[in-house]
Amino acid sequence: MKKNILSALLILLMISGLTAQEWQTDFTKAKEIATKNNQNIVLVFQGSDWCAPCIKLDKEIWSTKEFQDLNNNHFVMLKADFPRKSKNALSKEKQEHNNKLAEKYNPNGYFPYVVVLNSRGEVLGNLGYEKTTPTLYFKKLKAFEK
Repeated sequence: MKKNILSALLILLMISGLTAQEWQTDFTKAKEIATKNNQNIVLVFQGSDWCAPCIKLDKEIWSTKEFQDLNNNHFVMLKADFPRKSKNALSKEKQEHNNKLAEKYNPNGYFPYVVVLNSRGEVLGNLGYEKTTPTLYFKKLKAFEK
């Protein structure tokens, strides 16, 4: 009985791992993946511990099974986080990396700010937080593709 329960738990963990969305945090790696797989990149600027619309976007769109199923291997997801609480502080290198991304792709400092890029890093379009469904948000992201 214990073996059956343990086996069932392992299967559930493996299945949930397959549907979990993989977020990149390195732009170079995201471009490599996008080039290799002929994908575009969704770059998300967020303040994960202070920006209410960023937290809502994560909860209502990115973290939903609906969005993850739609996005399954469609976009390379890249996160540039700008936390404010010291307990969530990024390493100096990661902070500098995110600052450079913001200088280039988010010079006005909007949060959340979602930029769709091609594999070369060229901007195809951008969005912010919208009170909508994961399906409609995904369709808006796809509409930027050429």
